[in-house]
Amino acid sequence: MKTREESSKNWITAAILTTLIAALIYTMFGVAAPGDPEKIPYSRFKSEVRAGNVAEVTLAGQEVTGVYQQDGEDEDSESFETVLPPLEDQTLIALLEDHGVTLQAKPQEGSRWTTVLAGILPWLLIIGFFLYAGRRMQQQVGEAGGAGGILQFTKSKAKRYTKGGSEVSMEDVAGLENPKRDLREIIDYLAEPERFRALGAKLPRGVLLVGPPGTGKTLLAKAVAGEANVPFFSISGSEFIEMLVGVGASRVRDMFQNAKRVAPAVIFIDEIDSVGRSRGTGLGGGHDEREQTLNQILSEMDGFSPGQAVIALAATNRPDVLDPALLRPGRFDRKIVLELPRRDARRGILALHSRRAPLAGDVDLDSVARRTVGFSGADLENLVNEAALLAGRERKDEVTMSLFESARDKIVLGAERESILSEDEKRRVAYHESGHALLTCLLPHTDPLDKVTIIPRGRALGATEQLMEEERANLSEGYLRDRITVALGGRVSEKLVYNEVSTGAENDLRQATGLARRMVSRWGMSDKLGPVAFRRDEDHVFLGREMAQPPDFSEYTARLIDDEIRSLVGGLEEEAQKLLQDHRNELDSLAEALLEKESLDASEIDRIVESSAREKQHR
Repeated sequence: MKTREESSKNWITAAILTTLIAALIYTMFGVAAPGDPEKIPYSRFKSEVRAGNVAEVTLAGQEVTGVYQQDGEDEDSESFETVLPPLEDQTLIALLEDHGVTLQAKPQEGSRWTTVLAGILPWLLIIGFFLYAGRRMQQQVGEAGGAGGILQFTKSKAKRYTKGGSEVSMEDVAGLENPKRDLREIIDYLAEPERFRALGAKLPRGVLLVGPPGTGKTLLAKAVAGEANVPFFSISGSEFIEMLVGVGASRVRDMFQNAKRVAPAVIFIDEIDSVGRSRGTGLGGGHDEREQTLNQILSEMDGFSPGQAVIALAATNRPDVLDPALLRPGRFDRKIVLELPRRDARRGILALHSRRAPLAGDVDLDSVARRTVGFSGADLENLVNEAALLAGRERKDEVTMSLFESARDKIVLGAERESILSEDEKRRVAYHESGHALLTCLLPHTDPLDKVTIIPRGRALGATEQLMEEERANLSEGYLRDRITVALGGRVSEKLVYNEVSTGAENDLRQATGLARRMVSRWGMSDKLGPVAFRRDEDHVFLGREMAQPPDFSEYTARLIDDEIRSLVGGLEEEAQKLLQDHRNELDSLAEALLEKESLDASEIDRIVESSAREKQHR
C-alpha cells in the first residue's frame, strides 16, 4: 500500500509531465482556428499576383504572408502564407509593384526551437520553484521529512546498530582482559536478563570507561555493538550541544526514548566530559545549554525502571572534571579503568595489527614490545602502519626488524632531517649527548641505554634513548634523583668542555625542574618540608576549583618549596659535574665515536666506556 507521501509525489510528477507536454504541443504545432492563413505554394502565390487577386503582402525573412482582394461587400479578407525559395527571386518586387500590391517588411523572427524554449522555460522555472518550496516544507514540518527540519532539529543524532552492525568483536581487542571481562558480563546480562534477575542481580545503569587516549575505549564499545544481540546507540557528547538552549536536552530525551522503546539496548556516549563537567564552575560561570543537557541525562538515568534492560556506556579521559552527580550510585556507578598496555598486551596488539603485513623472519615482536614502553594501542597500530609504509617506500616485499626500529624512532623523535649544524655545533651536540649517556652508565638507578644519536630528528638535534626494562608503578627516590642527574648531564658536559652552556638544554631543564617540583611538593621527598603534600598547579582555571579554593599553604611555604627545588636540582648538578670530571676520558671517547659514526647502540657504548676505563688505569 502506498503511503500518503508517495501518492503526493506521484500526483505532482504527473501534473508536471502533463503541463510540459501540453506547453510543448501548443508551442510547436498550435491549434487550428478558423481565421488561420491558408498555406499555398510559391508558384500559386505568383499566379494570384498576376491575376490581380492579392491586395497586400508582408515579407518577414523567408516567410511571406498576404491578403486576397475583397470581393464586393465581403468585409472579411482571406489570408495566405508561403515561403520564398532558397534562390533569390529578383522579379518578385517588380511583379508586386506592377500589380499594385501593397508591400510591407518585418524583421526575421526566431527559430521554431527558440520559440519552444521561450514558451517552456517560464513554466519550468515556476514548477521548479513550487517543487523546491514544497519539499522544504515537508522537511521542516512533516514527520517524514529529512534531517535538518524544524521538528527534526531536536531529534537524537545517535547512530543505531543492530546485531552485525559492527565488524569488531572482543577477539579483535588485544589485552584489556579485565575490562573485557566486565563488559562480557553486561553482554550476557542483556542476552539473558531473566537468568540474572532470578539470582536477584540488578543491571548497572551506567558504565564509565576511563583511560588515556588511544587505550581502546571506543574500540571496546564497538566490540559490544558487534557481539550484543541488542540495538546499540552510539553518539558523541559534543553532538548534544547546539547554539539554542534546550536542544541538547531534547536530543537526550529522544535518544533514551528510542532506547527504551526497543529495550534491551545499549547507549554509548563518547567523550562524555564535553557535557558532563561540573556544573556552576569555571571562568565566567556555567554554560546553560551544557548544564541543561547534563541535567536531562541525570533525569533520564533515574527514570530507568528496575525491569528495563537499558544500559548507558560512556567514555572519557578526564574523569576528574565530571560532575559528582554523574558518578553517584544509580548512574555511572561502575567504572572500568583502561591503562596503557603492558609488555604481554603490547605483544598481542602488535600481532593483531600485523596480521595483514608480511613480516620478515628477523622480526621479533617480543623485542618490539619491550622497546615500546608507554605506547598505547593506537600508538602500536600506528607503529605497524609506519613500518609498512617505510617498506613500501623502500620497495621491499616484507617488513623487517630494522623498519620497525626506524618507525619507532620516527614516532618518538620525528623523521630524520638534513643536518644544519656546523662542525663546531655538531661537536657540541656530541658532547651533550655523551654526557647523558655516560651518566646513564655510571649511576646505579637508571634505565639501561638503548642508543645514542646525533642525527637531527624532528626538533631534536640529537637523542639519548633509554630502554625501560619493566613498567614501573612505583618510583623510588633514588631512581628519581638519578633521572634528574641524567637529564642535567648534557648541560654539565657542555659546561665542562666549553666552560659555558647553550640553549640545547632547554627541554632537559624543563623535565628536571618539573620532576623536582613533584618530588618536593607532592611526594614528600624534602627533609625541610617533611611528609606533606601541597596542591600546586593541579587544576585548570576554567574548571573553577582553583578559583573557588584559596591556596592551602602560605607565601613562606611557597618560597620554601622554590628553595628546595633549586637546592635539589643544584645539588644533583654538582654530582653530575663531579662524575663527568672523574671520567673525562670516557666522555671524550664517546664524543669522538659519535662524531665518527653518528649513532651508537648500547653494546658499542659499553665497549667504549670499558676500553677508556682500562686505558685510564694503565696510565
